[in-house]
Amino acid sequence: MFVRKIPRQMIFILVTAALILAGCNVGSTPAPTLDVNAINTAVVGTTVAQLSIQFTQTAQAQPTSMPLSTDTPVSLPTFALPTLAEASPTTGVLPTISFNTTPVAGVTTLPTLVAPTTASNSTTKVGCNDAMFVSEKPQDGKVVGPGKIYEKVWQIQNTGTCTWDDGYVFTFLPDQSSKGIDGYDIVINKEDEFTKPGSSQSFIIAITAPTVNGQYKGYWKLKSDEGVFFGPLVWFDIIVK
Repeated sequence: MFVRKIPRQMIFILVTAALILAGCNVGSTPAPTLDVNAINTAVVGTTVAQLSIQFTQTAQAQPTSMPLSTDTPVSLPTFALPTLAEASPTTGVLPTISFNTTPVAGVTTLPTLVAPTTASNSTTKVGCNDAMFVSEKPQDGKVVGPGKIYEKVWQIQNTGTCTWDDGYVFTFLPDQSSKGIDGYDIVINKEDEFTKPGSSQSFIIAITAPTVNGQYKGYWKLKSDEGVFFGPLVWFDIIVK
């Protein structure tokens, strides 16, 4: 009887243990296994979605670009450049320059300078001697009968630092005067004829007009006691008829 009783107790213990273990595991869900790749994929997808939303909002908030203004072209005035005439290869003549003289609106044309017809003050000063033309009488262009006496007066001022005294001459220039004019010199040799600096002197000539009709000119110039010309070149201009 003792031999049979022991196996029964063991069987009972084993059966009881099996039931207890089975009761603990019934209805429980096994623990899930973590997948690292699935987690990385989910994170990347979320980040991309957020960036996409931000870019869309930025594009919608950005103001519409304004079209650039277009400049209206302005026509500039054109200017004619001077033209050069070609030099002749045979004569070697230098080219001449011609300018466009068409007046421009709003620009006043300067008057053309005319050479003096009464007296010239070119090359007036020589050393301490100098002179300036003041006046004349009568004016040029006077009509004189053939063979008549013609009288002319020039007033000239001493603008130098030397006195016009003995040896100074108001000299007739036959080489520059018209043929038929019988001019002469006026020599300063009297004290009452001396001309100090700053003073003026009147030089008077009286000539006989030519007998042939035409236009005639006579020229005079001052000369120092050293024989050097100075001061203005003066002349008369008459019409004989």
